[in-house]
Amino acid sequence: MTPICLVGIGKIAVDQHVPAIAGSDDWDLAATVSRAGTVDGVQSYTDFDQMLAERPDIPVISLCLPPVPRYDYAAKAIAAGRHVMLEKPPGATLAEVDALAVMAKAAGVTLYTTWHSRMAKGVAPAKAWLADKEITSAHINWKEDVRRWHPNQEWVFAPGGMGVFDPGSNAISIITEILPMPFHLRAADLHFPENRDTPIAAQLKWTNNVSGDFDWLQQGPQSWDITVETTSGTLHLHDGGDRLIIDGTEIAAGNNREYPALYDHMAELVKNGSSEVDVSPMTHVADALTLGKRITVDAFHF
Repeated sequence: MTPICLVGIGKIAVDQHVPAIAGSDDWDLAATVSRAGTVDGVQSYTDFDQMLAERPDIPVISLCLPPVPRYDYAAKAIAAGRHVMLEKPPGATLAEVDALAVMAKAAGVTLYTTWHSRMAKGVAPAKAWLADKEITSAHINWKEDVRRWHPNQEWVFAPGGMGVFDPGSNAISIITEILPMPFHLRAADLHFPENRDTPIAAQLKWTNNVSGDFDWLQQGPQSWDITVETTSGTLHLHDGGDRLIIDGTEIAAGNNREYPALYDHMAELVKNGSSEVDVSPMTHVADALTLGKRITVDAFHF
């Protein structure tokens, strides 16, 4: 198994990355780097430079820390000749991800911008079914509770945190994967709490009759749904892409294996000496933040 270092031992790392690595035949969690978090039985560091210097035997770094500091860590890892896997969104800006891609190519290492929702059970068959269809409309309904999924994580509302587009980029990563035609943003309403720097809700309208509603204040059951209308029938993706229903018939359903699938793919990329850098979901988020109308709403507190 290949040694790997996990950087940023927060909620997403504990909930998803650590179990995915532990269940893999490809990877051995050899070290972690975090200001506070640790994993039982794994060597832990608080200083990334120290880990790079002391563990040259670890060829792969998986970065799970928030987007804003991620570039600096990735650049150091690439400069040290390590392969790099980036949690979504892959950076705070498009330009910095482009820069990392150039660095990785020059260094001859793998760079993988992961979009875990694309690994949901229904996404690949949805893409295959839509490939030759005429799309008449598509709609995202992505509404969840920030207090449940990001409890007291102030960074999500700081500049670069992306607000509701942190989960919203999951939906956008799916729809950019499954739709067979290009589309671009025409208008957006962005709801900013009066005490926050990123939106807590948004409504987006793209070309080709593609739209989306995003909300981070959903109570009760959470909504992670995409509907695509075609001249040949209606496609529904539910549960974040894990359930695919076409014209009332369930085509695919299964347990969530998104993160194990990401690590499987990373192993393939490293083995083949290739990279996968896709910033298309981030492009749509950047367009929304550029073009969107700002609407001030009540203050938000955890």
